[in-house]
Amino acid sequence: GDGCGHTLLGPNSGTLSSINYPQTYPNGTVCEWEIRVRPGERVTFKFADFDIEDSDSCHFNYLRIYNGIGPTRTEIGKYCGLGVQWDHLIGSAGNEVTVQFMSGTHVSGRGFLLSYSTTDHPDLITCLDKGSHFTEPEFSKYCPAGCLTAFGEISGTIPHGYRDSSLLCRAGIHAGVVSNVLGGQINVVNSKGIPYYEGALANNVTSKVGPLSASLFTFKTNGCYGTLGLESGVVRNAQITASTVLQWDNLNGQPTVWGPERARLKKPGPSWAALDTNENQWLQVDLKKEKRITGITTTGSTMSDYYFYVSGYRVLYSEDGKNWNVFREANADHDKIFQGNVNYIQEVRNNFIPPIEARYIRINPLQWHQKIAMKVELLGCQPSLGRSPIHIPLPKIITDFPLQLDKTTFTPDLRNTTVTPSGTKDVALAAVLVPVLVMGLTALILVLVCAWHWRNRKKTAEGTYDLPYWDGPGWWKGMKQFLPAKGPEVEESPVRYSSTEVSRLRACDVGPLLQTAPAEYAQPLVGGVVGTLRQRSTFKPGEGVDPSYADPDPYDAPLQEIYHAYAEPLPASGAEYATPIIMDISSHLAGTVSQPPISTFKSPGTTLLSRTDSSVSTGHVQYDTPKGTLSPAPAAEELVYQVPQS
Repeated sequence: GDGCGHTLLGPNSGTLSSINYPQTYPNGTVCEWEIRVRPGERVTFKFADFDIEDSDSCHFNYLRIYNGIGPTRTEIGKYCGLGVQWDHLIGSAGNEVTVQFMSGTHVSGRGFLLSYSTTDHPDLITCLDKGSHFTEPEFSKYCPAGCLTAFGEISGTIPHGYRDSSLLCRAGIHAGVVSNVLGGQINVVNSKGIPYYEGALANNVTSKVGPLSASLFTFKTNGCYGTLGLESGVVRNAQITASTVLQWDNLNGQPTVWGPERARLKKPGPSWAALDTNENQWLQVDLKKEKRITGITTTGSTMSDYYFYVSGYRVLYSEDGKNWNVFREANADHDKIFQGNVNYIQEVRNNFIPPIEARYIRINPLQWHQKIAMKVELLGCQPSLGRSPIHIPLPKIITDFPLQLDKTTFTPDLRNTTVTPSGTKDVALAAVLVPVLVMGLTALILVLVCAWHWRNRKKTAEGTYDLPYWDGPGWWKGMKQFLPAKGPEVEESPVRYSSTEVSRLRACDVGPLLQTAPAEYAQPLVGGVVGTLRQRSTFKPGEGVDPSYADPDPYDAPLQEIYHAYAEPLPASGAEYATPIIMDISSHLAGTVSQPPISTFKSPGTTLLSRTDSSVSTGHVQYDTPKGTLSPAPAAEELVYQVPQS
């Protein structure tokens, strides 16, 4: 019996398999394939799958490959075995090869799937290789012709990409980067996966909906897959014509016209529809000038009440609108029949490989459902400068077109399909300039912020009390006692001094000052009735005011209540300051003073309190001896100023 399965033998590559693959091959079959490539070329084979039963040691079930064709051929090898993994290539000695498959009685075995190409494609892969088999971020492989098979599935579409479990070459046909008839080189980019993969019909390949995957792949192309203006309106209504137009009057007597201007993809409302239902109908687009056309997208009526669509058509092109050529694939001897829509609403894309370069495009429906109705969009770009249009010269088209849907071939699509390569020089330049600009801008911002901060600190430093030390309440408590209080703000009782002291005060006309350099203190004056302790006067005996001392403005310092330097703090229930009691000690003679005068303070309504030294008996209340003074009490004349006047 016939043992030949799926077969596509191209001039540069191809694919062949045993009958019923991937199911078990039948008993007692034989098939031979004769392969020829260009003179001077050689053939390279690669197995995608090999599963031939070897129970008889390759006597009745085997695959043989020969150099040459006919009686003079010589054997390259004889192969059998179940589940054999072939990682190496098998090469021929010339440009002609014979492949022979023989099956005898057997129990199991899927048979084989074999791909070939010329030796100038060492990166040949098979129709069963998946995106997950290659982990490089970018890689290039050669797909053989004939991978439009049902041996595997793909998920996804352009421009989003294909799930990593998809067959690479089958996805390449779906995307439109390679032709099933010719095969070709694919440039693949791996990237992170997405949660959901859409399904679509393109180039006679149906991709299925797919779930989340770790990675996906897309294809690099020349980028010539933009829309040519039907959907956007760049193509005017007058540029779209048709053979006939379907129309009728509705219930209100208004005409319903399905004219050619309605044949714009994604435009709401009805589509173009032909009045007659025969193979002589056409829809024509005038692009006004020559364009490079790489694909076409079609849909049906898009109206559920009118389930009209075209399921098969062919494409014609012309330079002048009079002489027409039918599109054919390279090295093909028959017209290309494109698979159209399978329902009234789903979009279907087909690609032209090689591209068409023409001004006029005409779509000729060959098979339809109920009525001929469709919306279209052309894909492409401006023609490449210096390249001659790709024309397949044929006689002027006749309107009688044979229906050949059983021979439908497939064209790749790439509407948004891939990543357009960018110049490496631009990328390198951007990689250098962007970081430099970012760093320069960042440095400028930092300089401005620092300058603003420094200026604010400089302004603050001009204030009198901007240092942290001046903010401490303890410092003010220590300094407040040395600064005269604001006299006008409070009512003060007069203090009486000796005539010597008064003369000194009048001569200086300043408040009493304290020299803090020596580690000793003068005895406080007790005389008169002082209503407040803001005014203080302490002098070191025998010294006047230091002429080099500059008394600060007594009103610059903030008011802050402090205790008298020699007063013991009163209990919390008493008044905040003690009131000095005026004592008449005029009986004390200046020459007989042998100890510091006694000073007691009385808080209104309280008993007398005194400050005592721990070394003095409680019966003698007196001030502490000034620190650093170990000598006997000063002479009488030095203490005259301390005796209050009676």
